Amino acid sequence: MRPDLVACWPFRVNNAGEPELLLIHRAPGRTYPGLWQCVTGRLEEGESIIAGALREVLEETQLGQNAIEALFETDIVNFFHEASVDGIWSEVVFAARVRYAAEVSVSEEHDDARWLSPSAAHELVIWPAYHRAIDHVVWLVANTAKAATYRVAVNTPTS
Repeated sequence: MRPDLVACWPFRVNNAGEPELLLIHRAPGRTYPGLWQCVTGRLEEGESIIAGALREVLEETQLGQNAIEALFETDIVNFFHEASVDGIWSEVVFAARVRYAAEVSVSEEHDDARWLSPSAAHELVIWPAYHRAIDHVVWLVANTAKAATYRVAVNTPTS
C-alpha cells in the first residue's frame, strides 16, 4: 500500500534538552487558510516515501541536508475522508531533527513559521492526529536509545 501524502514534523532540541517543533501557517487563498500545520504534501510519481517527505521539508521550509540531523519514522499513519476524490486518503508521518541554528524560510504556501514548545504547539493545532504526532516527537527526544530504532538512513536534499 502506498500513501497519498507524507507529513513531517521538523523539531530541534534546545539547550535544556527540550523539543521545539516547527509549525507553519497556511497562507490566505489556500485550502485551510490560517491553519497551523506540520510539513505535508503529496508524493510525486515514482518518488520514494522518504524522498517525498524530505522534498516537502525542503520545499516548504528550505531545511535540507545541511539542516537535518536525523529523520525518524513514526508509527503514525493517518487515514481520512477526502471529499474531492470521494475516498479515503492515507498519510505517513515522519519527524526530522533539525540543527538548532538552522534557518527556516517558508514557501508561498505559508506566511509564517514558529518554533514552539510541545504545549504551545498543542494549543495551535486542531486535528487529533497532530496532537498524537507532537506527543511522538516528545517521546523521541525523551527516549533517545529507543528512538534510534525509528531512525532512517537517508540522503537528504541539499540546501
